[in-house]
Order: sequence, then structure tokens, then C-alpha cells
Amino acid sequence: QVQLVESGGGLVQAGGSLRLSCAASGNTFSNYAMGWFRQAPGKEREFVASIIWSVGIKYYADFVKGRFTISRDNAKNTVYLQVNSLKPEDTAVYYCAADPTGWGIARRFEDGYWGQGTQVTVSS
Repeated sequence: QVQLVESGGGLVQAGGSLRLSCAASGNTFSNYAMGWFRQAPGKEREFVASIIWSVGIKYYADFVKGRFTISRDNAKNTVYLQVNSLKPEDTAVYYCAADPTGWGIARRFEDGYWGQGTQVTVSS
């Protein structure tokens, strides 16, 4: 059974940085795409970034604008999201997701696997 466990969230001041981690287990993920989504209070969940595990192709939401970087560690079966230059509007629960089809586009994750989320709070 696929399990995704996020960590690394917390409270940070505006302009600060965090590295979110997603430890994946229960399957071989070489054919998967992995992604990060976020949901702010009162808002719909939105796509942040994704990576196709096998070839490392990455996709980002427009609002990322070079501030966030997704990466993976094959040996650790872990996906990371480095978030820099944080703004108060980045405050949200950040979710890790796995797309078994390997496409890595947002809608493909809907039928995949999801973690429980990690809270990121940015103070002004």
C-alpha cells in the first residue's frame, strides 16, 4: 500500500525558507510522477509543482516564479520541495501526491495517492 508522509512544515517569517519532504513507501516509484499541492484556509487546493520520477522533468505553477524547487532522492524514495522567499500568502497545508500514470499534470493526481499534509505558516 502506497504511503506518503510529509514533514518539514512550520512557522517562518516572510522572506524565509523551508524544505518540505515527502517520504514514499509501499511501491516502486520509478514510473510515477510526484507532486506538491497546497490548500489555504477557505480556498481550493491548488497545484504547486510536480516531477516525473524516471526522467526528472519538472512542472511548476505560475505563482512559484522561481521561488520553489522540487527534487527527488532515488535512494531515499523521497521528494522535496524547497520553498524560498516565502510570503504570507504561501500559508497553507502542503500535500504530497503520487500519480501512478507518471504524467505529472495536475488532474492526473486526483486518482492517485495523497499524504496527510504539512502546515506552512508565514508571518508578516
